[in-house]
Amino acid sequence: MDAQAHPESAPFDTDQMKPRDVRAIMFGLMTAMMLAALDTTIISPAMPTIGRDLGDIGNLPWIVTAYLLVSTALTPLYGKVADIRGRRVVIMFAVGVFLLGSLACALAPNMLALALARGLQGVGGAGVFAMSQTIIGDIVPPKERPKYQVYTSAVWMIANIAGPVLGGVFAEYTHWSMIFWINLPIGAVALLMLNGRLKLIPRHERPHALDIPGTVMMIVASTLLLLALSWGGVRHPWLSASSLGLFAGAAVAWALVIWRQKTAAEPLIPLTVLANPVVRSGALTMFFAMASYVALTIYLPIYLQTLGRLSVSASGLALIPLLVFTSFGAAAAARSMHKTPRYKRLPMAGLVISALALVAMAAWPQMPVWAALVATTLISLGIGALFPVINVAMQAATPRHELGTTTALLFFLRSLGAAIMVAVYGAILLGGGGGAEAISSHRAAGVDASGLPDRFSLMFALGAAGFAVAAWFFWMLEERPLFGPEAASG
Repeated sequence: MDAQAHPESAPFDTDQMKPRDVRAIMFGLMTAMMLAALDTTIISPAMPTIGRDLGDIGNLPWIVTAYLLVSTALTPLYGKVADIRGRRVVIMFAVGVFLLGSLACALAPNMLALALARGLQGVGGAGVFAMSQTIIGDIVPPKERPKYQVYTSAVWMIANIAGPVLGGVFAEYTHWSMIFWINLPIGAVALLMLNGRLKLIPRHERPHALDIPGTVMMIVASTLLLLALSWGGVRHPWLSASSLGLFAGAAVAWALVIWRQKTAAEPLIPLTVLANPVVRSGALTMFFAMASYVALTIYLPIYLQTLGRLSVSASGLALIPLLVFTSFGAAAAARSMHKTPRYKRLPMAGLVISALALVAMAAWPQMPVWAALVATTLISLGIGALFPVINVAMQAATPRHELGTTTALLFFLRSLGAAIMVAVYGAILLGGGGGAEAISSHRAAGVDASGLPDRFSLMFALGAAGFAVAAWFFWMLEERPLFGPEAASG
């Protein structure tokens, strides 16, 4: 069959795509990304309300970890399928499943149902982010990608402003289920837009085998680890037979995952991809950086509602600096990356500043709200500068036929790190007795007697350590030059 009859099979050539086609595809991708980006920011200020309404504060972290767990395990699989079948059908499927999960979340009658529905959302969310970045890598040469990262930054800025505000307002003045109902009209628009111009996307597929056993092992290993971290000190003492059994099971399961990656004919995470030093350093940087950042975005509203004594809606507004200024950091890094080959300097400085800001919050957990907002603004600027640099550097160092797999690996590790840190933060905040009760009655007197300042101090210190480790791996990343359309011809 000829290439004209099947545009997705045509060889990639940036000259074959008209600028208006690229702009139209980017607009469709940004709409899909807005759907998933809004969902990550809108839920944070509503979490305490959801926990109290459903009568289950103790399992509150599973609203986030269930989503991250499923999306983490499935992201590499999305990359493989996209490299086999093309990007369009995969991202359409992802958006559709995300909308189905949103409907289930809105109708959830209890925390278990909500966690399961969030897992279904995660099935779709894994594909939306990974495929959007992969498609950008398909249609834009590496040297030009930093400019297009501004579009991504704009989407996140809008989501980061609207999400916390809407989440707080919905939870306080209407009903928390509105944070999921709002996804349906946005998703419908995204599906309509994606079904057109995405047919022009070129394909660079090579035969791949889907490692279903490896995927199942990954899900089991991730689930056992997150259960151990989430239930330890909350449902079961850390040294109880149940907790030790979960950790032992997780260790065995991860050993099997490693064995599978070494022995499978085509593993879920190919060792050839990890052998690339740029990919390896970049992925590990994002693993630790996103672990600290995502966990902070989830638990900062609880911190502001308890120690800061803010209302639900006010805590949503106070979350905006942590989320919005990532876009400014990303835009600054993208412009720098386009103009100078020394593109590591700004993100490295950002990581150091982010770590120091969290050290200050750990040393002074009861700082005034204004001081906490200054600290989180610095963190936001610092971590934002990292996003475009890691993404573009990894894609530029990857052959085109492995672009989907490499991009999926990046999202896999950043999601895994976030899921682990969210569970750890939850165990610190809710474990040991008193934490859940203090959150449930955070406006009552005597909250400090429950030890919340010490719990938040430990959380912030752990986040600072995560940023420090991320800075070390980023220092090790090779600063290769970015080329034009033939950068990764593979």
